[in-house]
Amino acid sequence: MTKLRLLAFALTLTIGYSVFAQQTAAYTSDLVDFQKALSLYNSKQYLAAQSMFDKIQDTATDEVVKSDCAYYIANCAVRLNQQNADDLIQNFVNDYPTSTKRNTAYIDVADYYFENSKFAYARKWYDKVDEEALARSEREKFYFNYGYSFYATNNAQGAKKYLSRVENSEKYGSQAKYYIGYMAYEGDDYDKASAYFEQVSDNEKYQEGLSYYQADLNFKLGNFEKAIELAKEQLPTSDDTEVSELSKIIGESYFNLEQYAEAIPYLKAYKGKRKRWNNTDYYLLGYAYYKQNDFENAISEFNKIIDGNNSVTQNAYYHLGESYINVDKKQEALNAFRNASQMDYDLKIQEDAWLNYAKISYEIGNPYQSVPQVLAGYLNKYPDTGYKEEIETLLIDSYITSKNYKEALELLEGRKSFENKVAYQKVAFYRGIELYNESQYLEAESYFDKSIAEPRDEKFLARAIFWKAETDYNLTNYDDALVGFKQFQGSSQSSGTPEIKNIDYNLGYTYFKQKNYSKATEHFQKYISNTAEDKVRINDAFLRLGDGHFVSSDYNKAINAYERAIKMNQIEPDYAFFQKAISYGYIGQGSTKIKELEAFVNTYKNSSLRDDALYELGNSYVKNGEDDKAMRMYDQLNKEHRSSPYISKSLLRQGLVYYNAGKNEEALSKFKNVANNFPGSPEGMQAVTTARLIYIDLGRVDEYARWVKRLDYVDVTDSDLDNTTYESAEKQYLAGDTSRAIRLFNGYLNEFPNGLHALKSHFYLAQLYYKDDLQSNAAPHYEYVVNKPSGEFTELALTRLGEIYLNDKDVDRAMPILERLENEADFPQNVIFAQSNLMKVHYQLQDYNQAVVYAEKVLASSRTDKNVKSDAHVIIARSAMKTGDESKAKSAYAQVEKIASGELAAEALYYNAYFKNQEGQYKSSNTVVQKLAKDYSGYKLYAAKGLVIMAKNFYALDDAYQATYILESVIENFAEFTEVVDEAKTELRKIKSEQAKTNASVETNNQN
Repeated sequence: MTKLRLLAFALTLTIGYSVFAQQTAAYTSDLVDFQKALSLYNSKQYLAAQSMFDKIQDTATDEVVKSDCAYYIANCAVRLNQQNADDLIQNFVNDYPTSTKRNTAYIDVADYYFENSKFAYARKWYDKVDEEALARSEREKFYFNYGYSFYATNNAQGAKKYLSRVENSEKYGSQAKYYIGYMAYEGDDYDKASAYFEQVSDNEKYQEGLSYYQADLNFKLGNFEKAIELAKEQLPTSDDTEVSELSKIIGESYFNLEQYAEAIPYLKAYKGKRKRWNNTDYYLLGYAYYKQNDFENAISEFNKIIDGNNSVTQNAYYHLGESYINVDKKQEALNAFRNASQMDYDLKIQEDAWLNYAKISYEIGNPYQSVPQVLAGYLNKYPDTGYKEEIETLLIDSYITSKNYKEALELLEGRKSFENKVAYQKVAFYRGIELYNESQYLEAESYFDKSIAEPRDEKFLARAIFWKAETDYNLTNYDDALVGFKQFQGSSQSSGTPEIKNIDYNLGYTYFKQKNYSKATEHFQKYISNTAEDKVRINDAFLRLGDGHFVSSDYNKAINAYERAIKMNQIEPDYAFFQKAISYGYIGQGSTKIKELEAFVNTYKNSSLRDDALYELGNSYVKNGEDDKAMRMYDQLNKEHRSSPYISKSLLRQGLVYYNAGKNEEALSKFKNVANNFPGSPEGMQAVTTARLIYIDLGRVDEYARWVKRLDYVDVTDSDLDNTTYESAEKQYLAGDTSRAIRLFNGYLNEFPNGLHALKSHFYLAQLYYKDDLQSNAAPHYEYVVNKPSGEFTELALTRLGEIYLNDKDVDRAMPILERLENEADFPQNVIFAQSNLMKVHYQLQDYNQAVVYAEKVLASSRTDKNVKSDAHVIIARSAMKTGDESKAKSAYAQVEKIASGELAAEALYYNAYFKNQEGQYKSSNTVVQKLAKDYSGYKLYAAKGLVIMAKNFYALDDAYQATYILESVIENFAEFTEVVDEAKTELRKIKSEQAKTNASVETNNQN
């Protein structure tokens, strides 16, 4: 080396040594501070350590020192939970990619989070670790911690992957096996779980926790004895929650071993999840009780099972049904079996449930569908059943007992066996009776014809013949009615029927309507002689017997019959009294007649015959020469009975009295009154004729001519043609030629609209149209009659016109007609017709007070038919309900129930159940609903309403199952009754909301 180069090298060494000496001094100072900071870090003074590392990093020139400071600054941030901690760690890794602490940083942060149970954070950093860079001694801890972090964050796959790597580790093996076993247990891999738990069962650390799982595992593996043994060992050292769970294991294990008595106390000791059982829990305890024949307790548990639709609930409901049968609660059993039959998880249980449901339906009735439908449904579903013959027998009988005749007939159509034809004959008969009671005579007769067409049972054949005749009578087909009644009477089977006791009464009336009075009196006398119990009908028979003798001019016998009727005092004593008085007149005992009529006027002040009596009394006084008394009677009649049909006659009689007394002006005044105010009437015509004679006598013919011209119904020149035209039409009418009579009467009215016989023509036309069921054609002719002054046709015209308006639902036009009829009618049945319909109209118009007034009028009459009485009681009851008077409604419905049939009887039974529910008589209320279901299931509205009441009753009796099942059935089966369904939904929501507090299986949000 040259001298020059040596010098340069020496110079370099000198300079380098100087720089190195400076760097070494700084580095040494950094290391000292670094060690101080590290000491703070190791003593967990992270904030102070972080601050010092931060200062060192700012001044340090050595990259290793700077890197280490960044590492510890980030670690301190993690331990201080600083928000930017993760960023600092990531920045460290990014800024110093070659640092040997890169992997250590991930591990260290992850371990920190792991030790502080922040497993999701730990997993995040373990994910970044380079496993290959780890030392062998570090790997076991990493695998366990990473695996456990997966486990703790519900990632079983990742947990198994890493924990399985240390399951043989001396340090981590037991823990790993425990968690692997637990994950297998959670995943229902009980064999694997059992194998892993077995490997750590000797470890005291896990023994307490394993006892429950091993007991549960053995239960789930079917090792019930072992499960019981392990669970019982654990019980003394367990808290309340663990005791509950272990009791469930023990109880269910005994249950599966069919040791039900041993199971019961443990099943009861289970407290449920979050203090709530589910349907399966209730089923297990219920079935255990059932197997011990403790049916009451079985029911108590089974009926808490709500909202179920699986094999458990089907089984539960079937055994619930059997439990109810064993305690004789058949209505409850019906619901349970029906529910089980609607599920198909176990087909054998379904079939048995169907069979029980069908049999109980036959026995007690069915509120959901008719009994024949249920029985036929079972046979259709199970045509090869071993019970086919038994169920078919019940089916045939059910057609009769169900009383749902309309539906029964539909089911019987097309069934051709002899037994079914017998059933058809009977059901058609009963359907006819049902329609007859509803006054639907034409339709009723068609069913009697159907019954007669299947003459399988002679007794029912005879009865159908009788009721067909009765229907013909009501349709005014008296000839056909007579043939039918005679045919019935001649039948060998009639003697054993309930109808035979009234046959003479019916024949008497039929002959009476045919005006064959000798035959009529013969049969009425026979009826009276052979009958004792029906006082009202006997009283009526005496009245008709009297009438028969009266029209046959056998007045002494008539008087005797009327006196017998008066003594009985059951119906119409005023009529009998009046007729007796008139009869005395016909046998020449005028003074007795007058005394009787005077007695009548003083006794029967409210009688509808009072105007008749006043008129007759006036006539009798005239005949007896007592004109003053006569005129007073006529005046009294004119004053008190302004709407009476006798007014025109009374005025005419007064005119004649004046005329005969030579008081021509007074007579003319009366005659003009009659002629002007009663145009076209016979009295009006006679008044004109007599007035004409007076005017002639007085020589005032011109005055007569002027007066008579103002009477548009008098046309002297056309009178002969008028009479001839009318008589031609009347002849066809009397001959029964309806079509020709209608044509001729219309022709007469077209030619003589105000003719002498216009009133009669309008009336007869109305009658002809009415008989042909052309009510809209009849109405204007009846209107013509009722708009004329009262006469012999007025009462019947008012009755028919009121009926037509009611059929047309024309309430506004019906009311004034009915009100007139009530005031003007002579016949009690027409008064009752008016009052009963005014009662209904006022109720329809929500005038409840007036409805009740008319209802009470109807009930006050002894002539009122029982069906009309039912209507009256119902109106009173309904009105009371509308006005909030439930006490009055209850009393009225009780009366309805005694006498009603059909829909009214169903309504009365419903309210009977309703009031009993209101009074807390829940069991009695249910008994009434069962009767409603058995006898009146055809009336769906009341069946549905009754079921809602029944559901409320059951819930009040702590039977939530029955309550909810019934309400759900109402919602499903009675959608057409929206108000009932809405009420059912409200009740169901309320019940389920309450039940959900103790039963986890109950859903509370499924009712809209």
